[in-house]
Amino acid sequence: MKLATTKYGVIEGVEKTGYSLFCGIPYAEPPVGELRWKAPRPVKPWEGVYRADRFRARGWQENDTEGEVPFWKEKLLKEFYDDPRYIPEMNEDMLYLNIWTPAKQAGEKLPVAFWVHGGGFGSGWSWEKEFDGEAYCGRGVILVTIAYRLGMWGNLVHPWLNAENEHGVSGNYGILDQIEALKWVYDNIEAFGGDPDNITVFGQSAGAMSTQFLVSTELSGNRIAKAIFQSGGAHNNEALAGRTWEKSMEIGRGFVEETKAGSLEELRAMPADRLELLAEAYSAVKQEGILFMPVADGYVFSENTTDCLEHGHVKQIPYMLGTTENDLFVTPEMLERGEKTTLYKGCIEWSQKTEELWNQPSYVYYFKRHLPGDDWGAFHCAELWYMFGTLDRCWRPFEEQDRKLSREMLEYWVNFMKTGKPADAEEWRPCTRADAFVKVLE
Repeated sequence: MKLATTKYGVIEGVEKTGYSLFCGIPYAEPPVGELRWKAPRPVKPWEGVYRADRFRARGWQENDTEGEVPFWKEKLLKEFYDDPRYIPEMNEDMLYLNIWTPAKQAGEKLPVAFWVHGGGFGSGWSWEKEFDGEAYCGRGVILVTIAYRLGMWGNLVHPWLNAENEHGVSGNYGILDQIEALKWVYDNIEAFGGDPDNITVFGQSAGAMSTQFLVSTELSGNRIAKAIFQSGGAHNNEALAGRTWEKSMEIGRGFVEETKAGSLEELRAMPADRLELLAEAYSAVKQEGILFMPVADGYVFSENTTDCLEHGHVKQIPYMLGTTENDLFVTPEMLERGEKTTLYKGCIEWSQKTEELWNQPSYVYYFKRHLPGDDWGAFHCAELWYMFGTLDRCWRPFEEQDRKLSREMLEYWVNFMKTGKPADAEEWRPCTRADAFVKVLE
């Protein structure tokens, strides 16, 4: 039995070989009933011992594990969602986090890795099959993974919600969830052996976008020491920079009209499964890609993330970021011509902009390993198996070179979390205007 005494009460975790796991820790009140589409409320202290011995539900989202799905989703299902043991039920009560911490800790406080999952702001959860903290614990780093509200639940903008909000805005509930989770970790991680002043926020895809949002809002305070963007965070990519207020209002009005609700009270009283089906139908009609996403609302974000960096409104901390060879926006024709995408170029531009702003260029990588087993190449999400050290959970016939690459990437990620540098300058240099170095991982 492993106990941690937090500001909210005592938590009992599960002892594993070489580490302890605390799963399903509440960091906010359940966002249900009157709290649906409101900023998260801090969790209330409890009496006795809270047993953090099971993972919790995922937030409401499209159930891609059943029925017919597009070809690319079918491949993702086979890749990450083929094991029912890792497919949780859906529930609005889902604001929980998980902590993996080394069982034997040295006297010093340990670095903390704060993971934000991806999924286009509309799917995913905090304990997918490819996520695990054992490899990080073995290298002296605490891993935290969090859940946050998705889709319409986390990003609905509407006049009814503006009217009741003290700032006169709505939306960004998922980002506010992430901020609340970050506050909880900052305030309590010492109880698990962690250093609150050395938290690295990192994420992939929408998790990378979220990380970029978190370093671009004043609401996250001084709680982020370092950040890693994986296939999502970059500069000068409007598709990933956040939606305008006007567009979000248009989308929100249209969705609420589809629900036929006559008031906010009626909308909040609608069953969750019914609302989710309506949101999915509305998304299918609109065909916007990511329909419900964070918005420049004037409160959480004064401007989109491209403008935030351009104007120097981001945290002055070390950054590491990169893409994969067959990533978003990549076509076979581009690869044949040797062309790079706006996402790849945006990583270099981010680094060079941080060099210009405060003479602190970032570290940029390019993941090129073509995963064995099919012809999907170095696809979007491919690096997750490697930098989490979870190759053995995958169906693919990985080879020794894959395990070697995984060990190397784990060391790079952990070194960055500990020191702000993934390796010494001979092995991995910062990406500057004079030397646009990109570390190739293959």
